[in-house]
Amino acid sequence: MPGPDPSPAVDCRFMTLALALGRRGLGRTWPNPAVGAVIVRQGVIVGRGWTQPGGRPHAEVEALRRAGEGARAATLYVTLEPCSHYGKTPPCADAIIAGGISRVVSALPDPNPAVAGGGHARLRAAGIAVEIGVGAEQARRDHAGHIRRMRDGRPHVMLKLAISADGKAGAAGRQVAITGEGARERVHLLRAQSDAIMIGIGTALSDDPLLTCRLPGMAPDSPVRIVLDGALRLPPNSHLAASARQVAVWVVAATDAPQAREDALRDRGVRVLRSEAWAGRLDLSLALKLIAGQGITRLMVEGGPTLASALLVADLVDEAHLFYAPRPVGADGIEALDAPARAAFARRLRQIESEPVGLDRQEHYQRVISCSPE
Repeated sequence: MPGPDPSPAVDCRFMTLALALGRRGLGRTWPNPAVGAVIVRQGVIVGRGWTQPGGRPHAEVEALRRAGEGARAATLYVTLEPCSHYGKTPPCADAIIAGGISRVVSALPDPNPAVAGGGHARLRAAGIAVEIGVGAEQARRDHAGHIRRMRDGRPHVMLKLAISADGKAGAAGRQVAITGEGARERVHLLRAQSDAIMIGIGTALSDDPLLTCRLPGMAPDSPVRIVLDGALRLPPNSHLAASARQVAVWVVAATDAPQAREDALRDRGVRVLRSEAWAGRLDLSLALKLIAGQGITRLMVEGGPTLASALLVADLVDEAHLFYAPRPVGADGIEALDAPARAAFARRLRQIESEPVGLDRQEHYQRVISCSPE
């Protein structure tokens, strides 16, 4: 027989572990959320799990498999409501019931309309005690991509900018390294935790970047690379196109972009998506919805000042990592953000962390949350 319910402090401790396990899957589970799960019986962890690459198996099924008979009369800590619908796998709620779990501590309801409280209801109907809300604040951050995609039909957008001492993000006509090696390593970690990384065609043409994760052993964690390229100007011999068969490259083009250019990119393994454009410019909101429709939930933006400013003014940035360097770029520098974008940034994002990274400084910002529940 199970003992008395754990104290709030004990619940918090095990949920913290479940959240940490879930974060192992960030960037690798889309279109599914990166969930973590811990099974505890009489104070002892008997099973742990997190969503596996590609989104399956789910965290709860992994934890139940590892727990075996130890799951009977145990408590399951899970960072998101267990699914209750048949998708590509049977419902996790049914597996939890069959596994003999007696209590479920769930951080958040799932905003997916196919679940939306149905998982919790099914567990309660089976006589399982269900508690909701432990670790909710961190869970909302960890599942921000899934929540944004379910509620708004677009990915969670995280902006990264490197800014010099004189407020520049680059230089006209030349490449310049603004931040040091430590900051660049942080950026590669952010890439590994993202489903996709996006730049504009201007950055693709001027920098010819690769955009992979180049930390030791983390090349397989490189995200999908996306270029906003209304007229399909990305050269087939660019670093991105030339490596598209090794790491996925998507190009978002206008509906009227030349078909011959699309064919040349497709021959290199590039996937071309078509979206609406107005006055020659892609509609950013529609482009993000198109990207979300392909399963992307967490989108990192490393484009230049033009794309960054446009996203901020359109209120499409949810999170930002700014890397400030102590060195100036000089008179030929390009402003990191234009005036309307700086105003939008100050109004809609708040700083939550700041720390030194070598000689540079990393500042982390998140969208100001309204009073309505996320």
